[in-house]
Amino acid sequence: SMADTQLVLALGARKVTADEVAAPFIKEILETTSSLPSDARPKLVGFLANNDPAAVKYAQWTGKTFQRDGLNFELRQVEPDELDRALEEANADTSVHGIMIYYPVFGTRPSFHGGSYDDALRDTVSLAKDAEGLCHFYRRTLYRNQRFVDTEQARKCVLPCTPLAVVKILEHLGAYNDQHPMGDRMSGKVVTVVNRSEVVGRPLAAMLANDGATVYSVDIDSTYVFRRGKVEPVPAEATTESCVRQSDVVVLAVPSDKYKMDPSWVKEGAIVVNVASHKNIDETALLSTRPGVRYVPAVGKITIAMLERNLIRLQQNFKGSGRLVWDSSIGCVAPAPDQ
Repeated sequence: SMADTQLVLALGARKVTADEVAAPFIKEILETTSSLPSDARPKLVGFLANNDPAAVKYAQWTGKTFQRDGLNFELRQVEPDELDRALEEANADTSVHGIMIYYPVFGTRPSFHGGSYDDALRDTVSLAKDAEGLCHFYRRTLYRNQRFVDTEQARKCVLPCTPLAVVKILEHLGAYNDQHPMGDRMSGKVVTVVNRSEVVGRPLAAMLANDGATVYSVDIDSTYVFRRGKVEPVPAEATTESCVRQSDVVVLAVPSDKYKMDPSWVKEGAIVVNVASHKNIDETALLSTRPGVRYVPAVGKITIAMLERNLIRLQQNFKGSGRLVWDSSIGCVAPAPDQ
């Protein structure tokens, strides 16, 4: 468009597309699926119980992407009160390798199990099929920084798709230091993540902290600092601006078009990732005034590539088995022996 051609970039500033970051993962996924016979390709089942038009659109896009990449996707539209039973069926069905649910289903409706009904649903998905990595088992392994599901360390844990997409962006842009050992590659880096949701903001803060970063997690009424395995409130005088000004990475994840970060806060050479479906910062102002900034306006295509990777990993780890043996002493699982 005209506006884009007239934009004069600040020195070294650039916009980074999701396609650029996703490309090597899509190549790897295609190499994996093309080597499988067509009847052995993994299948993801998406459950839609909320009639949300945006979710329907996202499901169609997921289906097209999976088809392009040699994977199977099936959308099952169910009534909210049928969802529990439909999930149990899919958990037990060995032809289903992955399950995802389009949230919110019940919003804040309370659950018999405690917490919200949607939280209970997240924990109903079998850990052998949890393509979004949101069930209790994977939350626990993520926060404890446990990277394998088994003691042999042959089966890697899945991680939630959007936080994982952000990590892959940061690796692609060199924020992770390859000279450091695994688990310490973000040491010395400062990150601000705006919005502390349980599906994106909080797990991302924990993952980056577990990789050595100091992470400021900003929410509407509080700001916490995450450091490897620990979280505490920031000093009283800290503001969002003071956190952002020292940050090498800024992640914007506020699900509202009202929220706009002031681009003048962003330090030179920082990476800014807009995860929200709304633009949480003025792209033109950012790229024209902040030298060396790399800006990623959207992550959806990378998120889907991570969903595909998670599905392939679940098939390799568990082969659709609904039956696992849990060893609480080691906090690991193994597929149940065949009867």
